[in-house]
Amino acid sequence: MADLHILREHTLGFAAARKIAFQWAEQAEGEFGMACTYEEGEAVDEVHFTRSGVQGSLKVSQGLFELQAKLGFLLGAFKGAIETEIVKNLDTLLSPQVKVKAKAQAKSVSATPVKKKRPAAKKKA
Repeated sequence: MADLHILREHTLGFAAARKIAFQWAEQAEGEFGMACTYEEGEAVDEVHFTRSGVQGSLKVSQGLFELQAKLGFLLGAFKGAIETEIVKNLDTLLSPQVKVKAKAQAKSVSATPVKKKRPAAKKKA
């Protein structure tokens, strides 16, 4: 068996982190055929997920996402690819706040319209 352990710190706060955990669970069910159960707690929420060859949990707290999973024998051979995909999906869910800020900054920088010059008319010979 192969084990996965992924940690991601965040500054979203517990309510926003909880929403992202729900999104992650929905994505795991839809894209990977996982059966997920969500347990809310006062300080930590936990998503339990399972399917043939995989079982694990995603713990969500005020400042941390912690994913632990056990891969069965067959999926253990693909541990690197599976870990990469999980990291990519989790980072994508955590990154919208950064992207929104970057877009807002880009809009404020390019707020002044740029005038384009027309090409000079060709003279007839």
